[in-house]
Amino acid sequence: MTDTPIQSEPVMVPDGRSSGRFARSVAAHAALAALMVISPLVVFLPAALMHCGLKNGRRAAWLALTIAVALAGLMAWLSSRAPGASEIEMKMSFAFIAGLVLAVGVPSLLLLPMVERGESMGRVLMLALLLAIGGLAITEGGMRAIAGFSPYQDQLARGRVTASHFVDFYAKNGMQSDAISVFRKWMDIGLSCLPGFFLIDIAVMYVLSLVMLGRLRAWRAFIASRRGVAAEPQRAGPYLFRNFALPEWLLFGFVLGGLSPLLSGLAQTIGANVLAVVAFLYLLQGLAIFRAMLAATGAGALGVAIAYAMLAVLTLTGIAPLLLSIAGLFDSFFDFRHFNRKDDSHEGHTD
Repeated sequence: MTDTPIQSEPVMVPDGRSSGRFARSVAAHAALAALMVISPLVVFLPAALMHCGLKNGRRAAWLALTIAVALAGLMAWLSSRAPGASEIEMKMSFAFIAGLVLAVGVPSLLLLPMVERGESMGRVLMLALLLAIGGLAITEGGMRAIAGFSPYQDQLARGRVTASHFVDFYAKNGMQSDAISVFRKWMDIGLSCLPGFFLIDIAVMYVLSLVMLGRLRAWRAFIASRRGVAAEPQRAGPYLFRNFALPEWLLFGFVLGGLSPLLSGLAQTIGANVLAVVAFLYLLQGLAIFRAMLAATGAGALGVAIAYAMLAVLTLTGIAPLLLSIAGLFDSFFDFRHFNRKDDSHEGHTD
């Protein structure tokens, strides 16, 4: 492969590598992505795909995703042929893979140009969630049209069974009927917010992946190659968790979601899901503020450990999530991290 100017060809071409090394790199990334799809490491799927794009070029990243989908689909098909595997489980496995590809894999590569430009984590995350909504909708519609199967209804039915088991357990162990009624109501609210929980999972994937990506040499080397200078460690700043900041327009989402108790029917369900996602995002921003303050005070490993231990204790009481969410919500007005926004990236700290 030959080098071409960035202006005429947006795909980064690897320098000084043989075609064999290039092919091995693409194959390794494809295999890694396929393994992530069927393992708990799926939370780092965006990082694997973006890293492949930064190291080998965008076309190579799309090729790696295609190979990964084929491998994951093959593994799902082989699992479905195992003795005792049901048709529902097979359909759910394929729906899971399709959802990951359309709601996480494809958006990751569509957002790669933004990552290459070093745009803020908050902007990348919000666009990723908007694309994920489309990917989940396509997955649901596609599975209904092709297989006559609704992944959402299947998950909803499983959730209702689990909720029923919890209610029966507490009833058998002496919980008062009034408390059981309240508990059942909250479980129903949680089930109505199931799509929002899917988006929350995807948000966690992107935050963890972007934080990891900011620590990888490939991203810094790409930025350096664009500038024609040596690699700059401080350019990882946009993807340090302490710098995570949501767009100010998300406040409108919080206000609209907060009106959901006044609505009814589908509008209330949509509003509740919006509120659940936005509240979680502001909780993440509150955690980023907390992390930034620890870095600003120069707390050592022991101090950080004590601070997080105290935060964990307060989380059990429900106080910490509330305070962190409030801090994240009002950060747009008070800019809690303003005193720490300098060129010093505190690379000695771990996000």
